[in-house]
Amino acid sequence: MARRPKIAAVVTTYHPYAHAQHIVDRFLEGYGWNGRHHRPAMDLVSMYVDQVGENDLSRDRERRFPPLRIYPTIADTLTLGGSSLAVDGVLLIAEHGQYGRNEKGQALYPRYEMFRQIVSVFRQSGRAVPVFNDKHLSWKWEWCQEMCDTARELGFAFMAGSSLPVTWRTPQIDMPLGARVTEAMCVGYGGVDSYDYHALETLQCMVERRAGGESGVRWFQAFRGDRFWAAHHQRRWSRELFEACLCRSHTLHPARAGFNDVFPNEDEMRQIVTDPIAYQYEHRDGLLSTMIMMNGLVQDFNFAATLADQDEPLSTQMYLPMPPARTTLANFFSPLVNNVELMFLTGRATYPVERTLLTSGLVIAGVDSLHQDQARLDTPHLAVAYQATSESTFWRT
Repeated sequence: MARRPKIAAVVTTYHPYAHAQHIVDRFLEGYGWNGRHHRPAMDLVSMYVDQVGENDLSRDRERRFPPLRIYPTIADTLTLGGSSLAVDGVLLIAEHGQYGRNEKGQALYPRYEMFRQIVSVFRQSGRAVPVFNDKHLSWKWEWCQEMCDTARELGFAFMAGSSLPVTWRTPQIDMPLGARVTEAMCVGYGGVDSYDYHALETLQCMVERRAGGESGVRWFQAFRGDRFWAAHHQRRWSRELFEACLCRSHTLHPARAGFNDVFPNEDEMRQIVTDPIAYQYEHRDGLLSTMIMMNGLVQDFNFAATLADQDEPLSTQMYLPMPPARTTLANFFSPLVNNVELMFLTGRATYPVERTLLTSGLVIAGVDSLHQDQARLDTPHLAVAYQATSESTFWRT
């Protein structure tokens, strides 16, 4: 562009350590990148904040960073108070805030509702600009699909997701493009309808590079508590991949006090992990994937896969700095913002939104399976087929 692009932010809330602070502050303040302080070649000029609490930061940012202005509606934020679209890109960050939960326990963040208001301005203005949506698309599958269909219909770049696919990796490896993958696993931590999304993204950003690309998911089943341990004992998933994931962890809980990183046996894991959860699903091409959350045992996200032409598993960790740096600095947001910058500058997403569409559907399937007594669910609607980018997008040091 001959001029500096103008960016709008539509957020649910803007307080310390919220996703809005981590992402929007980087557009305002800049961030460390490739050994220097990087300032985005664009101006964040407008913002809508849905919930303003006592610890709000948005008014401080408006004061400190002119020409940033806070507007009372999403339409005003995109039109800069005028009658038609007046920005070149939109950040949609609907994570955190005081929103309700439904009977399944899903957080009812208004990503879809905010997206609809953004698109309404596009339609009224007769043009559209790139949009980035933080994390998964919605808590309702039909809305996830509609968001992607709308972006395709109006022809604007649409990118979504979290920092896990683009953060550092230890070791710095990617799935070889075109690899023949027979089984894959992520062992991580967190809760349902929250960090399970991060673990599923960890899996998907790797297995989407396999031979034939992504084909979608045929069926899905969740396991929790005693049913998890029964499935683990029966080897419903690869014990070799499970152990490979644990060996990549930097936070593995010692099995016995007084020793360094003693690898736990199954009885010891039962004592350490009080609420284990697994999501297992079969892709339409036969690949078996398993996402496991082991709160208390690990505090990171570890991937392993069996490749047809390799004797040893391919494994790595999507590295997030350890606390307190994870909370206060959250440097893993820097590569995410850098990818969003590239989309705003080029008008092209750096990785396919179909990854987020599929992982959004998998999170919803996890909630549904658990809500239905851990039932196995057929998932014909998750026939999401796409090809990964040939280049890797994770942050290399």
